[in-house]
Amino acid sequence: MSEKGKYVYDWPRPMVTVDAAVFDVSGDKARILLIKRGNEPFKGQWAFPGGFVEMDEELEDAAARELAEEAGLTGVKLEQLYTFGKCGRDPRGRNITVVFIGITKNSKIKSGDDAAEAQWFEIDKLPQMAFDHDNVAAAAIKKLNELMNNS
Repeated sequence: MSEKGKYVYDWPRPMVTVDAAVFDVSGDKARILLIKRGNEPFKGQWAFPGGFVEMDEELEDAAARELAEEAGLTGVKLEQLYTFGKCGRDPRGRNITVVFIGITKNSKIKSGDDAAEAQWFEIDKLPQMAFDHDNVAAAAIKKLNELMNNS
C-alpha cells in the first residue's frame, strides 16, 4: 500500500461480490427474491440482491447488508451456497461472487439503493436474468429442494 486508501499491486486482482438467493416458503409454492437492476451493467434486468464486498466486511455481513439495502429484507439466516467465478460473467472485469442462500416466511420487501424494483417470483416462472444468475438460480433451487426433502 503506497498511501492511505490506495492499493498498488504488481498483478491485477479480481472483484469480489456477494449475492443473496432468498426463498419465501410461506405459500403453497416457493418463490425467490429478485431485484431489477437500476444501474449498468444489465440495467433494467432481474438479478439477485448483491454487490461488492467492503474491505473491512465479512462475506455474510456483506450479503445481509445488500439484501437489506436492495430489498428491505432483514433477519434472514444466510448460509454460503456456492462460489461462481467463470471468466466473463461480468462485463466490468474479472468478478468472483460468493452466493448465500436463505429461507424466510416474511415476504414483505421494498426496493432501495441501486435496485429499481424488488419482486418475488415463483421458482418455475423466472424471468431472463443478468450476469450468470440463471445458473445461480438453478443451484439455489436445487439446494432448496434438498433442504425441503430432508426436513
